[in-house]
Amino acid sequence: MKYLTEYRDPELVERYAAEIRHITNRPWKIMEVCGGQTHSLVKNGLLQLLPPEVSMVHGPGCPVCVTPLHLIDKAVWLAKQPGVILCSFGDMIRVPGSECSLLEAKARGADVRILYSPLEAVKVAQENPGKQVVFFAVGFETTAPANAMSVLHAQKLGVKNYAILTSHVLVPPAIKAVMNDPETAIHGFLAAGHVCTVMGFAEYFPLAEKYRVPIVITGFEPVDLMQGILMTVRQLENGEHRVENQYSRVVRPEGNPAARKIIEQVFDTSDREWRGIGTIPESGWDLRDEFSAFDANKKFNVPQEKAPESSECIAGLVLKGIKKPFECPQFGKKCTPSNPLGAPMVSSEGACAAYYHFSGLTNEA
Repeated sequence: MKYLTEYRDPELVERYAAEIRHITNRPWKIMEVCGGQTHSLVKNGLLQLLPPEVSMVHGPGCPVCVTPLHLIDKAVWLAKQPGVILCSFGDMIRVPGSECSLLEAKARGADVRILYSPLEAVKVAQENPGKQVVFFAVGFETTAPANAMSVLHAQKLGVKNYAILTSHVLVPPAIKAVMNDPETAIHGFLAAGHVCTVMGFAEYFPLAEKYRVPIVITGFEPVDLMQGILMTVRQLENGEHRVENQYSRVVRPEGNPAARKIIEQVFDTSDREWRGIGTIPESGWDLRDEFSAFDANKKFNVPQEKAPESSECIAGLVLKGIKKPFECPQFGKKCTPSNPLGAPMVSSEGACAAYYHFSGLTNEA
């Protein structure tokens, strides 16, 4: 199959790995930003092919993982309101809130529905005119066009019983926050290909220049990742700090202009709180004022109360690349996919879930 099987070629992966081992002379710490990259690295055993000098650390690129606790609580609160249908992608359903998850709320009688697209939620609203339908709009730049389109679609159809609870986060400000954190020491980044498919990569040039780090945009297959690591290490060994596009078969410098236009029409940049990390300036998107009728926060006057994170969960340190998942004392013990202390253990892109399922380091008691 074009663009799939050839990017899973074990011989090509090994050739890239051998070249990485050959050119590496100094220790380097490279952060793969996206949780999808993390899962591919761990699941395919790619970390074991790298020389000990090349350390891959896992970044904050899991939108489920960085959704703050109080926003999960908001979604649960909305789901419990009479006459409300709460719709969400499946990966948000089991993320723990301070009281319960959406799945637990559903088990207690809340009308929570798993959908594959926010446009489905607009249809649910059309089919249930006597109820209020809220879509939990979580994600990085990748899911923003569809969420924005759902608002435009509802507006065009005159569907007034539809709203979104927005938790969009942006990658470039997260990279800036990681580099500004005194506890981190990252030498290079693998940027997420699907995000750059939408947004392009112009925003990465000033980051590479300011922090003097190479940023290589990659896909998610084994060959993509090993080639991207090779490109990053080659820059590091040569003392370079450029933006390179390994994922050129999909990513264009300008991204997807039509998708970007829709995003700019519906959303405005805002400060955003990241679970386990804190507030990052201008790192999120909220609905513009002209679409406030579709803003669940304003429509329902959702409570703004904040709850403390679990003192036993080190998700923030994992998301900033300071700790590995297996370095958490509760990893595979009190924290498992069936009983997660934090989102990285339950999300399909979470680093803790990747290590639990694929690394053999569960240490479950």
